[in-house]
Amino acid sequence: MKPAIWVVMVKELRETLRDKRSVGMLAMFVLLYPLLVGGILQQQIHRATKPEKEGIPLTAIGGAQAPTLMAQLKQANINVTESPALSEEEIAAMLRKGKVAAVLSVSAEFTDNYKAMRPARIELWYDSASENRRRIDDIETVLRNYSNTIAGARLLAHGVSPVALSPIHLQKFDTGTSASRSASIIGSMLGMFFVPAFFFAMSAALDSTAGERERRSLEVLLAQPARPMDLLGGKWAAAAMLSIVGLTVELGIAHGMLKWLPLEEIGMSWRLSLPHLLAVCFASISLPMFAAALLVALGINAKSLKEAQTTASFALLVPMIPVIVIPMLNLESAMWMYLVPMVGQQHLLSELAKGQAIGPLPFALVFFSSLLLALAVLFFTERRMRSEKYMMAV
Repeated sequence: MKPAIWVVMVKELRETLRDKRSVGMLAMFVLLYPLLVGGILQQQIHRATKPEKEGIPLTAIGGAQAPTLMAQLKQANINVTESPALSEEEIAAMLRKGKVAAVLSVSAEFTDNYKAMRPARIELWYDSASENRRRIDDIETVLRNYSNTIAGARLLAHGVSPVALSPIHLQKFDTGTSASRSASIIGSMLGMFFVPAFFFAMSAALDSTAGERERRSLEVLLAQPARPMDLLGGKWAAAAMLSIVGLTVELGIAHGMLKWLPLEEIGMSWRLSLPHLLAVCFASISLPMFAAALLVALGINAKSLKEAQTTASFALLVPMIPVIVIPMLNLESAMWMYLVPMVGQQHLLSELAKGQAIGPLPFALVFFSSLLLALAVLFFTERRMRSEKYMMAV
């Protein structure tokens, strides 16, 4: 004879999988967050590689007065287009339309000032509210180098070495790897991969508790010769099973997408190995267990499905807050982070993506912290189910 908890679990799984809306919601959340993160990174890659492929569009007014500068701009993959004099309104309208990254205006006195060794004025017009910040930096670099070259030539003409203006020669060495940079930048996004663990379990957990309580079918189950823990454990196991499968598939899709994206174009890489991914999935199994236990407790405590959905929507904001707040605080890595649900999983995945050797303790902390919370919530819910007065009140 099969255990009662197994019978209840199979029954709840069968009912959930028969509901097309529930299955559709599961599929949506499996794909939503990986596609969202992939789309954000793909957009960053597109913005970073677009100037290299297409060049930086620049409109030059009076560029004929500075042919050497125009030549250096073109050598830096900047597409210079000559233009007659424009008013401030015309320049602002051109930049607002996004046709060019900037407008370079060489003053009419440029040649005379240049020959007299006076500062020759050049105006650079750009829109700081646009997405061309990186292009503007490239243009400013060319202008800065052009100015330094002229200054060096003038010093040599007066018998002064340009080296005298640079008493310190600073050399920078970046020991950060592309993997560590990518983990730092993508780290704030990694927490999003674990948020669906709660949504995967929501439909099955709330419908099997608050839904059955509203339909009065929960009373029939309580009248059966089964312990409350058997009924509760079966409902919890079904919701947790759906969440575990959904979370594992989602992490697999996200891993494949990050491997496929050309992150090298923006100085990053995703080098998380498959064994490490499996280790993260195994350590994260307790998070869906906690999510299912929490939702089952909220469902049992609600008198209707609508009330349970409303309560769950607010309650699920609580585990999301640390995922959003902690990365914003730029806190140093600490062992206590592995004890916070979702934050621990996020931090674990981020450290492994950096290539850090973290040992077995963080995996154990991530697994058992959520598991103990799940068991505590189940124990509380089972105590509530033992109260016949509470369960029969609608």
